[in-house]
Amino acid sequence: MWIELQDIHKHYGPVKANNGVDLKIDAGRIHGILGENGAGKSTLMKVLAGFSQKTSGSILIDGKPVHYRNPAQAVALGIGMLYQDPLDFSLLSVLDNFMLGQTSGFTGHKNNFKNAFLQLAESFNFSLHPETPIKILTIGERQQLELLRLLALGIQVLILDEPTTGISATQKDILFNSLKKLTAEGKSVLLVSHKLEDVETLCDQVTVMRQGKVTGDMDQPFDPNRLLEMMFGTPPLPPARCLETPGSEILMMKGISGSGGRTGLKDCDIVVRQSEVVGLAGLEGSGQGVFLRIAGGLKQPTKGTIQLSGRNMKNQDHHAFNRCGVTFMPASRLEEGLISGLSITEHFALQAQQHRFVVKWQAAHRLAGRRIERFRIKGLPDSQVDALSGGNQQRLLLSFLPMDPVLLLLENPTRGLDMESVNWVWQHLQKYCLNQTSIIFSSSELDEILMVADRILVFFDGRIIKDVKSAETNASNLGKAIAGKG
Repeated sequence: MWIELQDIHKHYGPVKANNGVDLKIDAGRIHGILGENGAGKSTLMKVLAGFSQKTSGSILIDGKPVHYRNPAQAVALGIGMLYQDPLDFSLLSVLDNFMLGQTSGFTGHKNNFKNAFLQLAESFNFSLHPETPIKILTIGERQQLELLRLLALGIQVLILDEPTTGISATQKDILFNSLKKLTAEGKSVLLVSHKLEDVETLCDQVTVMRQGKVTGDMDQPFDPNRLLEMMFGTPPLPPARCLETPGSEILMMKGISGSGGRTGLKDCDIVVRQSEVVGLAGLEGSGQGVFLRIAGGLKQPTKGTIQLSGRNMKNQDHHAFNRCGVTFMPASRLEEGLISGLSITEHFALQAQQHRFVVKWQAAHRLAGRRIERFRIKGLPDSQVDALSGGNQQRLLLSFLPMDPVLLLLENPTRGLDMESVNWVWQHLQKYCLNQTSIIFSSSELDEILMVADRILVFFDGRIIKDVKSAETNASNLGKAIAGKG
């Protein structure tokens, strides 16, 4: 099965997300779609997957034009997409989610589906249990489940949108081996990414997009410098590390434990000072998320004491932490950070500090316009947040940060961002350090942590097992600690 996209346009009002894109997808190959954030990669793939309707252009399967208006019709034609944020129901089990779309009635069919699920999971070396609730799975495990569900529906062309963002190195290896297995069976894989290392490792060919257009194609072996030039024009420079001397104590935890995630948090002792940038490393679910939420007052510890600038915060809620200058930014953009169906302007209106029934829409609209320009968000004040790319949603979340926080708690702040955007974000965040703000952030990218953090905390099984200055360690030592061997 081969697919051809001809002169695809997708417009959101005056914004041309795709502007005359041509693309041919051959069977049995892994085809990379590379580009910076907002280049139009995800939009093009959503058009192919039936999630969005093209403004104009043609889609051909095996040389014949096809027309479909939703993902279910695309799946029926053999095209399925695994989105950046997996589409599942958190209150259901793994098996119930696997069954969705495959049957109109669960009763009497469950054992058959359970056996099919277990056989399929075993063939890909996925360690998923049918009765596990979705809400305790990692992002990587949720991706594995969605991949199995799509395969069970009979897809021949699999689209993956930034699949390695936020998953562990082990899960990445398992995913890549799975994709190679699929192409060996004659299926096609489209890998949407901004990571050169993923494309170089996995793809047979790559198409580069920039500002809604195709800027070039390349087959293995790839020329990284040429790919960067196609993506950005001039390759971006990494940000300089913040060199401010740490000041007085801002956050103190002593004997803090808490539930949540896969391991909870156990007996955490830590002190963070003014202007420090502290990176949190570890396998997903090893305690970093619980740590950040307790530090932000979103979760109560089960024991221990926590202080902010010397003030005891026992039994205080998030609002009290916020009044003390603490701001938390979650990794889950559309689950915790943004509200689906609302526009950018409506988000700024909701944040306005006003105790009245009248909403100042003009002021919110003007503020949205200024932040869109300042944070280089590819959208308009009236754009719904759902229509933004993942990278632009992340930029929007960053635009919500206050001007003078005491402590910023950032969960994967550059998730899904390309190299240029990552560098821009950290150049922006390091300005906070100059004003004595402390930053604590988690990331699945060791290179990023080593690049910007003054100090690194490694989490394993709910505990901090390594607290080290970034200048005194390297990726190899951190990797051993993440695996519990450091």
